[in-house]
Amino acid sequence: MNTIDFAIKMELEGQKYYLEQSEINKDNELHTVFAMLAASEMEHAELLQRYKMREALYLSRHFIRPDIKPVFRDLKSFQKEHTEKQLDAYRLASIQEEKSIELYQEMLNEAVEPSDKEVFEFLIGQEKEHLNLFEDLVIMLLRPEEWVESAEFGVREDY
Repeated sequence: MNTIDFAIKMELEGQKYYLEQSEINKDNELHTVFAMLAASEMEHAELLQRYKMREALYLSRHFIRPDIKPVFRDLKSFQKEHTEKQLDAYRLASIQEEKSIELYQEMLNEAVEPSDKEVFEFLIGQEKEHLNLFEDLVIMLLRPEEWVESAEFGVREDY
């Protein structure tokens, strides 16, 4: 299996994982987040397929983070009993995103053509955006446990 085929397979596995997480979280706001991530991973797989076939590519600089911010205005789904399950899902997703970033970085380092470099830089940016999203979700999930109610214990950053 060549590198492009491996990358396509990895994107499709990511899509499958996010669809599973979307189904698991169908009763809370994370359903929307994981559904958006699944769609994004599918777009990456399709982009790589077109790249492999040397078809014309359109690199949409759209990031999902602005689209999902409203989802977190109501945080009722972030309940204590779901914390560990959510953290596990985010950790697994983060590992997958890190692997994608590493693969695309290797592909970028080997790329010669400017158009090839542009594709891999684009994919690295997209995967970094996904990784940052999961890091933010972990912070949102753990922050209530870390927060001290009394202001005398120090200044806390806003969130």
